Amino acid sequence: MKALTIRTFFASALLLASSPALLAQSPKRSRDIADMRKPVQVFLIMGQSNTLEMGKVRGGEGSLEHAVREEGLYPFLLDDAGGWATRRDVRNVHVMGSGGPAKSRLRRNDWLTVSAKKIGIEQGVGHQLGDAIDAPVLLLKSSIGNRSLGWDLLPPGSGSYEFTDPKDGKTYVYAGFGQSPLRWEKGSEPEPIAWSAGLQYTGDVARAKAVLKDLGKYYPGATKYEVKGFLWWQGDKDRYNAGHASKYGENLVRLVAALRADFDAPDAKFVCATLGQTDEDAAAGNERRILEGMFALSDEKQNPSLRGAVATIYTHPLSMGSSSNAHYGGNAKTYMNVGVAMGAAMVELLGVERR
Repeated sequence: MKALTIRTFFASALLLASSPALLAQSPKRSRDIADMRKPVQVFLIMGQSNTLEMGKVRGGEGSLEHAVREEGLYPFLLDDAGGWATRRDVRNVHVMGSGGPAKSRLRRNDWLTVSAKKIGIEQGVGHQLGDAIDAPVLLLKSSIGNRSLGWDLLPPGSGSYEFTDPKDGKTYVYAGFGQSPLRWEKGSEPEPIAWSAGLQYTGDVARAKAVLKDLGKYYPGATKYEVKGFLWWQGDKDRYNAGHASKYGENLVRLVAALRADFDAPDAKFVCATLGQTDEDAAAGNERRILEGMFALSDEKQNPSLRGAVATIYTHPLSMGSSSNAHYGGNAKTYMNVGVAMGAAMVELLGVERR
C-alpha cells in the first residue's frame, strides 16, 4: 500500500484541501446497532487541548448549529426528525487526568452524538469510521491540555540529548524518558522536580488501558476488542521550546512504536494532524520544524518501516482561522473538518471498503 501523505491522501480520497466545505460533506447513513459478535474496534485519540471539545455548538456564525442548519454542512449529524443523530455503533469515551495514572476522571461515556455545548474531532472521526466499519467502534480519548511531546508526553525509549538554545547561546541537556527536570545546563548537576519526562504519556496510556480492562462498562455488551488505530493532534506546546521542536519528528516516530507496543497492536494505524495555523509556504522556526517532523512521519523515504501505516493531515486549508493556542476561536467547522479528514485517512489506511 502506498504511504499516505497529505497530498496523496487528498488525491485518493477525492477531497479538496482548498474547499473545506466539500470535505465536510458525507452521505447520510443509517445508525444500526453494531454486531456485538465482533470485537470492538478501538481507536485512541491522544494529544493536547485541541483533542478536547473546543468547537462551539451554538452562538451564530462559527457554531455547529449555524454550519449545519444555515450552511447545510455535515448532514450526517442530523437524524430524520432534524435533531442531532445518535450512533449506536460508535461509542464515545473520554478519560482525563494530570500526570500519572493515580488521577483519573471520566469526562464522557456515551453513544456518539452532539450532547454538550462544544464538540471535538470525534464527531467527524466517528462518523467516518462508523460508516466504513462493519463492527462496533470505540473512540477512546485519553488526553488533557497544555502538554508537550518533548516533555510531558515523551515516549519510552527517548534518551536525553544536548541542544544549544539560540536565545542565550548556552548548551542544555534535555531530559530523556523518566528524567527530571525538563533541562539543565551542560556540566551542571540536575535538580529533579515533581514531574518527569513522559509522565503524562504513562498516565494517559494507563487510563486508556483501565477502560479497556473494564470494557463492558464503557461499551455495553462488549467482551473483546482490538486496538486498530491512534489519532494524534498535538504540537502547540512544543512550538514554544526550540529543543523540543528540533526533536519533534524523532519523538513522533518513537511515539508510534511505543503506543503499538503498549497496546499490543503492532499493526495499528496512526493518523497525525498538523497545527491549523501553520502554513507550509510561510512557516519558520519552531513551527516549521514541527511541521516538517509531521510530514516526515508519513514520508516513506524517511520512515520506510511505517509505509502504509501512517498518514499526516495538513490542516491549514481546513482551519477556519485563529490558531491552536486559541483553540481556533471555537469555530466548529475547524474541528469538524479536521475530524472528517482524520477519520477518512484512518479508513484509507485500514483499507476498508465503505458500506
